[in-house]
Amino acid sequence: MKFVGAHVSAAGGVENAPVNAHNIGATAFALFTKNQRQWKAKPLTEKSIQLFRERCDRYGFAPTQILPHDSYLINLGHPEQEALQKSRTAFIDEMERCMQLGLDRLNFHPGSHLRTISVTECLLRIAESINIALDKTEGVIAVIENTAGQGSNLGWQFEELAEIIEHVEDKSRVGVCLDTCHTFAAGYDLRTESACKTTFQQFADTVGFGYLEGMHLNDSKGELGSRKDRHHSLGQGEIGLEVFRFIMQDERFNNIPLILETIDESIWPEEIATLKMLEK
Repeated sequence: MKFVGAHVSAAGGVENAPVNAHNIGATAFALFTKNQRQWKAKPLTEKSIQLFRERCDRYGFAPTQILPHDSYLINLGHPEQEALQKSRTAFIDEMERCMQLGLDRLNFHPGSHLRTISVTECLLRIAESINIALDKTEGVIAVIENTAGQGSNLGWQFEELAEIIEHVEDKSRVGVCLDTCHTFAAGYDLRTESACKTTFQQFADTVGFGYLEGMHLNDSKGELGSRKDRHHSLGQGEIGLEVFRFIMQDERFNNIPLILETIDESIWPEEIATLKMLEK
């Protein structure tokens, strides 16, 4: 079964996210459990936690259909010790918030070496950060999102994702979220059925579909290999619709959250409907 939705607003409280997802016809959703552009946030209240859980039950959203995203400020591979520790503390807080809400995964951008340390050293720091967070929490999978490779961000090559996973001690609590825009921008073609077969076979061989815990479904304003993270509405960018048909008809993408982060929220209901049509 395919679970399709979007990254919806949690303004006014996390308990509003399931309602917002239901209102656009979603069977999956993503959310921020706190302000994504601030280091600290007020703890979740018991009322918000209870309402979130109740509304997820009411609208049929199980943990396997929900993909929370952490703060954009966190860099688990930061080259400076003080900033690294700040990121690790914030990441653990995000994991704990997921535990409170009964969620089983947390999506995050792996990190950046800021052109100060080597790629290898940064990847090891990211894995170490994950190990520390997993040791201090339980029941939540750390889901690494592939990046477009902009700046000094790591995780744009499948090999880098595999290297991080290799050094994570508890393999049962680490996974990957593939973003179609990021994948394309990183140089993996997705424009035709043949290209999709090749790219996803590369992922299968390098990382493995057993680690796929979610996807972000976005078209791309940037060209193939542009290394630019610029999302577009489905079918309106450089990728086109073929990859989304491919995903919706391939069983390897079943039973995980498939999340729109496309640029026009007003057409999310139509995009969700389109994806469901492509499944047939």
